[in-house]
Amino acid sequence: MLMNVAPAIVILGQNSVTVARKIITVLPGATLYGLAGRTSGVDVSFTNFGETLRKLFAQGTPLIGICAAGILIRTLAPILSDKQQEPPVLAVAEDGSAVVPLLGGLGGVNDLARRIAEALDVKPAITTTGDLRLGTTLLSPPPGYHLANPDDAKKFISDLLAGAQVKLEGIASWLSDSKLPINPKGDLTIQVTERLVIPTANCLVYHPATIVIAISDIIDDAVTLVQQLLADAALERASVAGIFAPITAAADPAIHAVASALGVPARFFTPNQLESLLSQGYSLAQAAAIAATGTSPITSSSPDIAIAIAPQPIDPNTIGQPRGRLAIIGTGPGGSQWMSPEVKEILKSATDLVGYKTYLDLVGSLADGKQRHESDNRQEEARAKMALDLAASGRYVAVISSGDPGIYAMATAVFEVCDRYALPEWNTIDIHVAPGISAMQAAAAAIGAPLGHDFCAISLSDILKPWSMIEQRIAAAAEADFVIAFYNPVSKERTWQLAEARNILLRHRTPDTPVVLARNLGRPGQTVRVITLDQLALASADMRTIILVGSTKTQTIKRSDGNIWVYTPRRYTEQ
Repeated sequence: MLMNVAPAIVILGQNSVTVARKIITVLPGATLYGLAGRTSGVDVSFTNFGETLRKLFAQGTPLIGICAAGILIRTLAPILSDKQQEPPVLAVAEDGSAVVPLLGGLGGVNDLARRIAEALDVKPAITTTGDLRLGTTLLSPPPGYHLANPDDAKKFISDLLAGAQVKLEGIASWLSDSKLPINPKGDLTIQVTERLVIPTANCLVYHPATIVIAISDIIDDAVTLVQQLLADAALERASVAGIFAPITAAADPAIHAVASALGVPARFFTPNQLESLLSQGYSLAQAAAIAATGTSPITSSSPDIAIAIAPQPIDPNTIGQPRGRLAIIGTGPGGSQWMSPEVKEILKSATDLVGYKTYLDLVGSLADGKQRHESDNRQEEARAKMALDLAASGRYVAVISSGDPGIYAMATAVFEVCDRYALPEWNTIDIHVAPGISAMQAAAAAIGAPLGHDFCAISLSDILKPWSMIEQRIAAAAEADFVIAFYNPVSKERTWQLAEARNILLRHRTPDTPVVLARNLGRPGQTVRVITLDQLALASADMRTIILVGSTKTQTIKRSDGNIWVYTPRRYTEQ
């Protein structure tokens, strides 16, 4: 099966969501596309079915349409050209009663149909003669095998179906246990080998994923060196199952460059996993190669690289651990419509979600199937440590903030912890910050353009900084005539700070200065209203409120429907 891209499940109505979710249970990386206006709770909404389908198909995305087969055929027919390049395309009945593979025989469409049919408890409608009579799909081998010469396969299969017999050279149970007419004296040959060979018309060559490359240190031009070592040993690069290394080298770009060049994953071993082998005198590279295959490495001219060959194909995803990943994401202030595509992709791929329960709940169905690690909103340092430790163990962790994670949120907390404790295992983690729409941006957009000129943000919380510093900053910002966004204006413990902030501002602003109060942005109960600065009081806000205080230039526009626009002009002339 050649699926290297997560499938897209495309639906046209809300009735198809249940079937789609069942399919996603066996295809956890799949993206659910739904027709706008007729579906909800989907990953991506679209308005033009034909354009969306053709774009995904052209990108090589496997397509599962929960709709009539005819609409898929008519939509994709104009762009069909290369059988060997087309991704799998299947039609699934709206009630899940039928699974019909349509395109992508070389891309594993029949295997994909079987997996979906099993999830739906039906039989797939497979019509491929070779599959039915030979009991296997020679054009689409199972994971762990690569067909070297697919161009020869069509005639090869035709000869088999016409009565020819085949001799099998090498070991592969999926072939020996099939209905293939195997005969040691057959005119056709199937060869299973990790060695470099030149295929012929009467011979299909399968390369098993049995080769392991272990790298222990930073190497100049590692990609070229590895390719040369494979060539010197007459080994086929398509048989490389993965790149392996000690966990201390997980951040080494050379290792990931080799893995990317060969199209295989990089996996890592902890010191405990290699300790016994190292005590026997093996080098780090040799120990990693043995740990991955259970066999001794072949000779290598480089002390920092070892190559070993396993007796059977290996699944690198079950060996060692991947490089840990930590994404610190901002979901925006509320609804999923403000969540960026990047954030949604991270949430789909992550294994673990870490955050305050309220923020985890905002993720909705994107949290399905993930490990949730909830904590109190004030336990930021403990939350950051937990996330880093999880990522160091090879997990893909998403730390969730509302708004933007770098504005009074968890991105800073994670980097503070990294800096303060500097644990060596954290150095191996790939850390990424994914921005989100901040509360002040959402508030400004809801009321017009109050941030249209210079502005600043100040938190009124004195938990992490003294109130004297907050006073200085409010006074400086007011004197400089910035529009000010106040975060964390009020809490149960902090009841007087907002009034103090207002009093400082009134020394530099007129009482009628516009103030925007935005509460529960993007969530049920959202309110956005405009008051004047002299009306700003404790009862005006809580911790779910963002406050925007205008500059001396900020204007209001009263509309005929009774609503108000607020904006700050871009042009700012001297007085």
